[in-house]
Amino acid sequence: MTAVADSTGVAQASTAGAPAPRAAGGFTALVVDDHPLVRESMVNRLRSLGASDVIEAASIAEARARARSGPRDLAVLDLGLPDGSGIELVQLLRAAGWQRVVVLSAADDPYSVRAAFVAGAQGYLLKSASPVVVTDGVRQVLGGGVYADPSVASLLAAGLRGSAPGESGLSDLSGREVEVLRLVADGKSNKEIGETLGLSALTVKSHLARIARKLGTGDRAEMVALAMRAGVIR
Repeated sequence: MTAVADSTGVAQASTAGAPAPRAAGGFTALVVDDHPLVRESMVNRLRSLGASDVIEAASIAEARARARSGPRDLAVLDLGLPDGSGIELVQLLRAAGWQRVVVLSAADDPYSVRAAFVAGAQGYLLKSASPVVVTDGVRQVLGGGVYADPSVASLLAAGLRGSAPGESGLSDLSGREVEVLRLVADGKSNKEIGETLGLSALTVKSHLARIARKLGTGDRAEMVALAMRAGVIR
């Protein structure tokens, strides 16, 4: 959603500083959805991506009870849960130390998407999306990136900005600024961006400040959403 943040707190959606899940021993995941078939499908997908332990829950209460101990790598959850809003659960899991949270929901309105990222999610996927899109989105978040389903990326940008200020600023981005923004989308920290592009951390920070001025936001997740909507990055 390191770096530049705005007053809304969306920046907590960025996981650039968080360590990647353990590759050798797999990662621990939590799946929260009140539909058994949805849980089963996601559990199988996560195991195919290397999950060694997958915890299942059908409600906020079950998730809170089952997610208190052990490694906390990735949580995938629905927003419409029987005992409350998944937005609340996103906040609870982030506060409890879950490093990466992905929302998998049928809700495709910009307000739900915005609320999920503000609460601390790093990914937003639709239940109607193809298995390929869902898998790619989860994989990107596992790698430290921020991901919004392609069909809601434009809604996210619209919901965050309301109109065109950020979009008009995209045409003013330099080639180097686009490179920096693309690496931000990949979940890179300022240090990692500098190492990739051969720049100092201070120079990367300066690039991000200029991008923030041009797009009208200093939040990493929002900048990525705007750029994805316009096709500047993919």
